[in-house]
Amino acid sequence: MSMPSPANDLATAGKWLEQNPALIEQWLKEHASQELRQRVHQAVLQPPANTNTRRTSITSDLFQLWLAASPANNDKNVKSVYPVKDLDSLEESELFMELIRDVANELDINVLSHKILKNVSILTHADRGSLFLARGPPEDRYLVAKLFDVQHDTSLEEAVKLARSEEIRIPFGVGIAGTVAHTKTFINIKDAYKDPRFSSEMDRKTGYRTNLVLCMPICNYEGDVIGVAQIINKTNESKEFTPHDVEVFKRYLTFCGIGIQNAQLFEISVLEYKRNQILLNLARSIFEEQNNLECLVTKIMREAQDLLKCERCAVYLLDLDCCEANHLERIIERPGKTVQRHAPLNRVESGTVNVEDMRESGMRKPTSFTTIFELREGGTKTLVSRPSCFDLACSTLAQIAGYAASTGQILNIGDVKAWLTQKHSEGDAESARTILCMPIINGQRTLIGVAQLINKETGSPFTDCDVSLFEAFAIFCGLGIHNTQMYENACKLMAKQKVALECLSYHATASNDATEMLVKENIPSAGNFNLYSFTFIDFELNDVETCKATIRMFLECNLVQQFHIPYDVLCRWVLSVKKNYRPVKYHNWRHALNVTQTMFAMFKTGKMDRFMSDLEMLGLLVACLCHDLDHRGTNNAFQTKTESPLAILYSTSTMEHHHFDQCVMILNTDSNNIFQALSPEDYRKVMKLVETAILSTDLAMYFKKRNKFLELIDNGEFDWQSDDKKELLSGMMMTACDVSAIAKPWEVQHRVAKLVADEFFDQGDLEKMQLKEQPIAMMDRERKDELPQMQVGFIDVICLPLYRVLSDTFPWVKPLYQGTLENRQNWQDLAEKVEMGLTWIDHDTIDKPVEAFTEITLKPKPTHTIIIEGNIGSGKTTFLETITKKLEHCEIFPEPVDVWQNYKGKNLLDLMYKNPKKYCYKFQKCVIKTMVEQHNKITDKRIKLMERSLFSARYCFIENNYQNNMLTKKEYQHLNEKIEENSKSIKCELIIYLRTSPNVVLDRIKARKRDGEEEISIEYLTKLHELHEKWLCETSVHRPAPVLIINGNLGKDEIIKEYIKFRRYTEETLKIL
Repeated sequence: MSMPSPANDLATAGKWLEQNPALIEQWLKEHASQELRQRVHQAVLQPPANTNTRRTSITSDLFQLWLAASPANNDKNVKSVYPVKDLDSLEESELFMELIRDVANELDINVLSHKILKNVSILTHADRGSLFLARGPPEDRYLVAKLFDVQHDTSLEEAVKLARSEEIRIPFGVGIAGTVAHTKTFINIKDAYKDPRFSSEMDRKTGYRTNLVLCMPICNYEGDVIGVAQIINKTNESKEFTPHDVEVFKRYLTFCGIGIQNAQLFEISVLEYKRNQILLNLARSIFEEQNNLECLVTKIMREAQDLLKCERCAVYLLDLDCCEANHLERIIERPGKTVQRHAPLNRVESGTVNVEDMRESGMRKPTSFTTIFELREGGTKTLVSRPSCFDLACSTLAQIAGYAASTGQILNIGDVKAWLTQKHSEGDAESARTILCMPIINGQRTLIGVAQLINKETGSPFTDCDVSLFEAFAIFCGLGIHNTQMYENACKLMAKQKVALECLSYHATASNDATEMLVKENIPSAGNFNLYSFTFIDFELNDVETCKATIRMFLECNLVQQFHIPYDVLCRWVLSVKKNYRPVKYHNWRHALNVTQTMFAMFKTGKMDRFMSDLEMLGLLVACLCHDLDHRGTNNAFQTKTESPLAILYSTSTMEHHHFDQCVMILNTDSNNIFQALSPEDYRKVMKLVETAILSTDLAMYFKKRNKFLELIDNGEFDWQSDDKKELLSGMMMTACDVSAIAKPWEVQHRVAKLVADEFFDQGDLEKMQLKEQPIAMMDRERKDELPQMQVGFIDVICLPLYRVLSDTFPWVKPLYQGTLENRQNWQDLAEKVEMGLTWIDHDTIDKPVEAFTEITLKPKPTHTIIIEGNIGSGKTTFLETITKKLEHCEIFPEPVDVWQNYKGKNLLDLMYKNPKKYCYKFQKCVIKTMVEQHNKITDKRIKLMERSLFSARYCFIENNYQNNMLTKKEYQHLNEKIEENSKSIKCELIIYLRTSPNVVLDRIKARKRDGEEEISIEYLTKLHELHEKWLCETSVHRPAPVLIINGNLGKDEIIKEYIKFRRYTEETLKIL
């Protein structure tokens, strides 16, 4: 039976694959190596060649062609320019040039060497030849036979196979070729057997008789020997290589030297490319496999075998379990803390290492390898062993690896048998011929193991190129193994963390007994705790009462019933939150209670609940109660300076993130989840709200968001229903509640300030002791007398701007603003006393009360306010200027028109007249704000004369705007509510009404030609006149003070006469002139 030909097999397989194309892809995925898949990918993407012309430049196409397959397998690279029989007919000079052209463009070193030897044989009529290339460092140079014993009919494949079957290495200075390389001079021998440098070993093997030898050095352009060419015997029955042969040989090799160097450079570039591809594939493989150490090491060893063509590969991993206690510290260590530069590993040849020294070193300090992975030639499965100390001591290979680990050096043993002495048995190294050991280090330059390669497939020792490549290979291996070990350690630590969290949750949760007791307790009313007031004080409450007050707030908001919170769960949660506050001096449970109560008061008394849904009220109360959970009495800056684990976990808002995490931990523990009845969507919303609200208590976040909030307020925003606006408002409310102690009654504020300062001073002491740093003033105990002035600064920068804008927009929270103003004055008084040299405190713990303020025995005479009202152009300014010349002890407070005309860079008055629909609401808000400021201004005069008031703004101008549809109903109500809230504290003893007809005021307006008044119509003035009449003349309308009516239609002189009425009325009414 005849065997089928390969061509038939290929055709049959091709037809079958055409019918089953899916199997090709499946086989490539499941069985093909990464390298094969890449070659297939390159072959598919390779564009078809457009020309067969050879080129000398190394283009991408040519480079890929050389990488895809060896040119030695391509017949066109082996053939000479002409057949030998045609070359014989050429003249010598023509022949010489043709043979130079034959090798000029050749870049494959094997093909080039083969052509050189065949062409030299043609030129010199030599029978056969050999080519040796120089290798090794300058101090240890040697020759390696690239092609050996090549005859005119020897094919390239046969020559390469013969050279690779057995490596011939000749040191410089040894033998004929070595002497030529060393001396750089040629040798021409007529009888080889009479020359002592000749070795007849090859003749004995082949039966060939060597007579003539001509050996010539090949040098590069710098004159260094890069190889040696040797030709043997003549084919034309000549008895010697003539001087002409020597000259031709020498001339031809001069050109060949250039070609050899170019081919070597190209070979190096090809090897570098392949090396980079292999390392890239390795990096991809090891970083894809990071959850199983055995799979990773198996990949590494297979790549190493393919890379360096060795028979066996082993990886020894060191015992790192002793450092397990430090794994967490290494994982959370701040990256980039120190940057070190490391020198490459030292290389040690076997000749410089004594076996006795190696064994003694292993006995003195044995290397603890916990795991050994071994992959043998052709093996598909990794052998994994965990050797004992006895196993390691009996293993020669393990001792060699241990020596590399203990010294941190690369160990390259070229001849194992010769290296091991007769005193020592080879043991498990019996089959080893060559060994290369490489330490494996991680990114921190810590030794984690040793990689060991045994026996190159060619039988030759590992070269310097092998060592360099393996060293780069080991770096990637170290990173991969280290990452996998860290992943395994991280998994262990996560398991430990889970156990620790379970223990922590148990101890952090309130006990059943405490919960049952609180459930049975009666919860007093909100009025009993004064919860609705902004002046709430917790000093008189015991711990149980603080919990009751907290529960009462949730009950009062109807949140327990609304969201089906089990009462026992609420009680347990409150107790658990209280338990998780540390006993620091200020940021403790009572601070959380006060912040929560202020939020409750803002909802109920400040009427902020109209802007929030029930779910949002629940989230904000929870956020307030949990906003400082597990506070350590130190701020974010201290966490960063000390590089605490918290600072590494959270780079910004460090403590605030931690507070939220503690809040989540408590909610996730058994019987503590007050959100358990919420739908998934509501649960997501409320948790998001709690997180953003807690993070908003970081003052850094407040400063980032404040400008945006102020911009919305300035633009007249009153509809806070969109998600972004509501989140911004919630953040401002959280900050307002967090610093609300600044608005408490002076006795409370003074006491709380001492607690805050004492906590800050404790941090300052820690900074001095631990960090050796001088703390900032507010944390420096030695500068405690500056606390009053620092409090004034805190109020001016943070508290007053926030409370002012909140009270302007939401007038029902004005007590926060007023309380802060009063406390600022008190702190300012203390600061002035300090400046006068009076210390306000002489105790480190700041626990003594402040000195009483000096009482002023003489009470100043009260100031009386008189308001001048009237239509636009009624003569108010003229009247005020006239009477102030006649009256003493008077100060005029004119209408703040200049402020309206330049309010934050805008002329609101002019804009309102030109586009009332757009700017009316914003202008009236500005009027209210500035008129309140006018009412509150203090004068040392007896009489305060005001041009217009908050009341005329309400009853005349805002009313007129609303009736003319310039204000919406919602805007109208909001403006009236603001005026109502602010007018309660305004005092007025007399209103003077300049009663002027609309026609007269229109003429006066035209005559004075003020900016912005060009658009005023008679209809507008008439309507305003009617509203003034209704407000100031009808008895049914409530007025804040008696009204004196003066005829404003009169001229200036007549008005002076009317002034007499004014004076008499004033004397009778006020009795002060």
